[in-house]
Amino acid sequence: MEKRNNLLIFILTIGVFGILNTEMGVIGLLPSIAEHFHVSISTAGLAVSFFAIAIAVSGPTMPLLFSSINRKKVMILVLGVFVLGNIVSIFTSNFTILLIIRILLGLFHPIYCSMAFTVAASSVREEDAPKAVAKVFIGVSAGMVAGVPIASFINNAVSFEMAMAFFAIVNALMFIATLIFVPSIPVEEKISYGTQLAVIKKPIIWVSIVTVILLNSAVFGVYSYIADYLKTVTNMSPNIISLTLFIFGGANIIGNIVSGRLLTHSPSKSVVFFPLLMGAVYIIFFLSGQSTVPMLMITIIWGILAGGIMANINQYLIASSAPEAPDFANGLFISSCNVGTTLGATVGGLFISTMGTQYVVLVGILSLILGLVTILLRTYMLTPTQQLSKIVSK
Repeated sequence: MEKRNNLLIFILTIGVFGILNTEMGVIGLLPSIAEHFHVSISTAGLAVSFFAIAIAVSGPTMPLLFSSINRKKVMILVLGVFVLGNIVSIFTSNFTILLIIRILLGLFHPIYCSMAFTVAASSVREEDAPKAVAKVFIGVSAGMVAGVPIASFINNAVSFEMAMAFFAIVNALMFIATLIFVPSIPVEEKISYGTQLAVIKKPIIWVSIVTVILLNSAVFGVYSYIADYLKTVTNMSPNIISLTLFIFGGANIIGNIVSGRLLTHSPSKSVVFFPLLMGAVYIIFFLSGQSTVPMLMITIIWGILAGGIMANINQYLIASSAPEAPDFANGLFISSCNVGTTLGATVGGLFISTMGTQYVVLVGILSLILGLVTILLRTYMLTPTQQLSKIVSK
């Protein structure tokens, strides 16, 4: 049973990597997309933004619609859609068709990711659920961080078509693996749509959603502009910038491993102290931003906290607020993360245009302050005031 569960979680992890790789990997191909389809670079960027908008819209709805269907059938369906969508993307010469495909894939994206978290958590004992979810998050981190350089490398070394084919190949392999190795996973206790939708009446779910938006804004308000920050403020060379981003990505994976243990043993303290630790990192970030070596060192800590621990905390916040509707809750989590990413990137751009690149770190600090307020409010809603004071004092 344990070996079967480990194989299942491994397939889910690589499957999520394939889904996220399809979403984020295109970022490294935007110049080639502009050239291939004879559009401007800003127009090519719609391939990224339309995908993100589709995720934000479908996050709360699509996982809900598929929540009563056998998990294996859903996995095969979504992976099949991604394989076909990526194959069509390779051969089409019409940019409008590419955008339609990206929107379609964005709509199906939350179904697989939401279900992956739910299946991983339900495949182990309740107390081990955070560790199982953390393993799946390794696929999320790898897809978000490694997808861009991998696709860019294949594009530069071989061709644009082969880079797009890489997305299809990963999804095709997981389609076959799911078909062969994943057993039937029927939904044992079907939850009505009304019961799942009822969770939005709970005040704590809205506090959790706002918290996730703020924490994601705190990270991506800075990370969206990190390459420009390292170039203009730290004065790093392009090669050192690439190394720094690679370090950040590797630290993400370490953070996922650490977060599984933290949320298993000390979830309340982990949530409360996270914005404090991240705030300290950003203060050091701001003060030492002009020095290369300190920036390389702080990037490791930042990557562990921002990419690994934060993502797991965000999922935990919403999933634990609505345990009676896990698929819908995970859909809300995915949608909230995308809203937070968009908010952070937008506000970060405003700070840069008005104050300069160096001050984009303030977006992260302000978001963390607000996030800490909502975390304390959420903790107060779950426990008596005395218990909250104990958590903070410890």
